[in-house]
Amino acid sequence: MLGAHMDVHAYLVRQQAEVARLDTAAIEALADSIYKRYLSGRFVYIIGNGGSAANASHLCEDLGKSSIVDFEKQKRLKVLSLTDNTPYILAWANDTSYDRIFVEQLKNFGEPGDLLIAISGSGNSPNILAAVDWANDHGIETFGITGFDGGKLLQRADQSLHCRLDDMGMVESLHQIAFHYVLDDLHGRINCDKRKAAA
Repeated sequence: MLGAHMDVHAYLVRQQAEVARLDTAAIEALADSIYKRYLSGRFVYIIGNGGSAANASHLCEDLGKSSIVDFEKQKRLKVLSLTDNTPYILAWANDTSYDRIFVEQLKNFGEPGDLLIAISGSGNSPNILAAVDWANDHGIETFGITGFDGGKLLQRADQSLHCRLDDMGMVESLHQIAFHYVLDDLHGRINCDKRKAAA
């Protein structure tokens, strides 16, 4: 934890430096991948553990609600965070293995042409990797969101946003910054923002 050895000013300066290092092309690619599913009517699934699960839930809520302005008539993005059905998750974890909590849900819902956003700071969470491997084998595009050295997820996902930093808190903050830009970008595209249409 970098903040354990820094004062608040130094911590925020470091966070700012890491924000400046974010891969803007990867962030734009994530927005493109999600927008493609909006246009095609396919599903976006989001998974993660711990703080990454919280980020998955937050991203799902943002994309599902805050991407639209007309709550009655507007076409909606089909998005699910597979971190949020606690009884379902606990049933799989208790009766089989925690490693299966996401892949078994994907087997219920996933279809070719869907998108799986897999968030793992380490890139080595077994339940994340199991879901990504299954998705890759079944025509579902995979997008890894990682930190540290990227782990196995960086190699297995079709595309990635990688924040090379050995601090989980800062990595999770960087992911959230990227996700908030993605939401804004999609809001502009979905709601015919002329600036986005001209780009």
